[in-house]
Amino acid sequence: MFSDIEKVSIPLMVVMTAALWFFSRPGGDRKWKLACGSGFAAAALAYVVAFVIHHAWARPRPYMTHHISHPWSNTTDASFPSDHASVSYAIAFAVLAFDPIAGAIFLVAATTIAVGRLFIGAHYPSDVIMGLVIGLLAAGVVVRLLPRFVSWVVSQVERVSDPLVRPLWR
Repeated sequence: MFSDIEKVSIPLMVVMTAALWFFSRPGGDRKWKLACGSGFAAAALAYVVAFVIHHAWARPRPYMTHHISHPWSNTTDASFPSDHASVSYAIAFAVLAFDPIAGAIFLVAATTIAVGRLFIGAHYPSDVIMGLVIGLLAAGVVVRLLPRFVSWVVSQVERVSDPLVRPLWR
């Protein structure tokens, strides 16, 4: 079960986040568009932070350290922190800042991804916990310190998307 989730986890988070965009009527309330933009911005920031830490602290993955062979994950990059957890929790916490119900759904998805990473032996618990912390901090930075930037990016995307989506809302 977790190996199947592993294959679609991040694409599923991307699709879920992009779907938020279409909950906003063109020219109407921008809450969902801002949640979507904040989620993607937080994910990008979390990924960059995790990438830097990966290269500074090259801890081997559990299946490499314990010489376990399995078909679920064969990547040889560093284990700490979990990119999957960092990115998925960043999206979840950013969405949570805009809507508690949608945020809870995204947190369940992020936690499922994180548990899956533990289950397949790709990460130690501390890798996933650090991913959660990175995701939380990245979402906090984006939502609290960069709302104007996110709003500007959303405005630029709206210029293209709203004319395309408007007929669907009639």
